[in-house]
Amino acid sequence: MRRRAYLAAATAAGSGLLGASLASRSGSRRFHALTASVAATWFAGAGRVPRGRPDVVQPLVVGAGAFGVFYGFALVARHIPPLRRAITGVLDHAHRGSTPSVVATTLVTGAAEEVFFRGALHDAFGARGATVAYVLSTTATRNPALVLASAVMGTLFAVQRHRAGGVQAPMLTHVAWSALMLAVMPRLFPPED
Repeated sequence: MRRRAYLAAATAAGSGLLGASLASRSGSRRFHALTASVAATWFAGAGRVPRGRPDVVQPLVVGAGAFGVFYGFALVARHIPPLRRAITGVLDHAHRGSTPSVVATTLVTGAAEEVFFRGALHDAFGARGATVAYVLSTTATRNPALVLASAVMGTLFAVQRHRAGGVQAPMLTHVAWSALMLAVMPRLFPPED
């Protein structure tokens, strides 16, 4: 019970920091400080987690495949104003921030999410509980595109965690997917005036 209470507190703290980070001005020091705090909260909250099978290729292929699916949806979302605004709002941090800082922030935070949600929370609450917590945590951003992505990808990551027996597979998939999204999506969704 103590471990679950601790994880619930870490989830609440990380979620609050996540919401504050995306509400901060794009490219600001505050944004980078808050996102670093989110990653630190997830890593510290997780503790030791199982690594799982040491497969590298399959998780990277899955990440690339997931990107392909999201790319197809993005082509449609560009024509749906509420989704276009939601995606453009998130990508504003990529448009206005330092590219190396945004890339580092995105990849480290993605890895930290997997260690926490598919590691510690999965062990304490099971796959379904960890996925629900992941989606609820993302609602702190108040961004429907991120919440939708967290539901889809959180489910995929949970399946990978179950099959691989640890966090390495979902972590590699998350990092590959995030890197491709960051490399391509800002061109599809330029900044709005």
